[in-house]
Amino acid sequence: GGQWTVDSAAEAASRVISAMGILEKIKEIEAEMARTQKNKATNYHLGRLKGKLALLRSQLITESKSSGKAGEGFDVAKSGDARVAMIGFPSVGKSTLLSTLTKTKSQAAAYAFTTLTCIPGVIDYNNSKIQLLDLPGIIEGASKGKGKGKQVIAVARTSDLILMVVEAHKAELQMRLLTKEIENVGIRINQRPPDITYVRKKTGGIKFNSTVELTHCDEKLCKDILHLHKVHNAEILFRGDYTVDQFIDVIEGNRKYMRCLYCINKVDTITVGELDRLARLNDTVVISAHWKLNLNYLLEKMWMYLDVVRLYTKPRGKRPDFSDPVVMARGTTILDICNYIHKDFVKRFKTANVWGTSAKHVPQSVGLKHELQDEDVVQLMTKPGK
Repeated sequence: GGQWTVDSAAEAASRVISAMGILEKIKEIEAEMARTQKNKATNYHLGRLKGKLALLRSQLITESKSSGKAGEGFDVAKSGDARVAMIGFPSVGKSTLLSTLTKTKSQAAAYAFTTLTCIPGVIDYNNSKIQLLDLPGIIEGASKGKGKGKQVIAVARTSDLILMVVEAHKAELQMRLLTKEIENVGIRINQRPPDITYVRKKTGGIKFNSTVELTHCDEKLCKDILHLHKVHNAEILFRGDYTVDQFIDVIEGNRKYMRCLYCINKVDTITVGELDRLARLNDTVVISAHWKLNLNYLLEKMWMYLDVVRLYTKPRGKRPDFSDPVVMARGTTILDICNYIHKDFVKRFKTANVWGTSAKHVPQSVGLKHELQDEDVVQLMTKPGK
């Protein structure tokens, strides 16, 4: 038994040392990037440094996944129809917002670091249940494994929407810092995945093509970054003028693209002019959780960003139950509903009747590929038999 503990202690120590080594390297590269002037001549050099940085960051994330105990207090069971993760620095009013919007009490004192585990609450909105998670205040450096930032961000990745709560008087600074933290762990917010085709091959070297003129990176730089990732045979096709960072995202392949709503809290502490300016920024909602200002609009905007549809099922000869919708992602087809009910349901499927905006006439008889819209009523017909 003694041998095992010594070995595992040695392993843990070596993991810590290697993680520290990676952090040192990251620091060095970041310092070098800060020293380098940005111009056409240094573009290539900076691109290479970004490539190295991305590699080290993903190493750091995989290191931390393998080490440490399973997330204590962080395995939040997914419940409800959609999941929204609230993130923000300590004491920006997340807990107040959670207890106002849901019926959950979060232990909040008015100072930093009160929420240490993840507290879920449920919002009832549009007959649907939205799970709202109050994640512990993220501090800068979470992506380097400080605090519990790692597990916090892992939970954020499993949600359908990120609600970033910031304080009004430091709104833009906090938004910038949090976005950087989130991007360091491979989440991209309010961006579309770049349209770059990347296929690894067994032989044939690197074939590079683009349908537009590239102003941010060139073939030589892309090849160098691929070599850093130990890729020597691949086909690449750019269908847009993308940056080095976006190219690296495609190679790494583990990026998650998510919608994010910036919730600017404590608007009672700033001037009306400043409030007006913040309210006009993209993807923002200004509120005061303490005075319960603008919370209805926040819920409305959250619902819009979740981009879901409510569907009602109609049993034969009965009225549909409008108080209990099936909530699914936009673009849901009849096939998705069949799979949702039971995986073997498709085999018995005959046809479906649809009432609502997606039907050309009422009721329309449709097949498995028919795409449904919000508040459609669906009646599924099955083949008789087994």
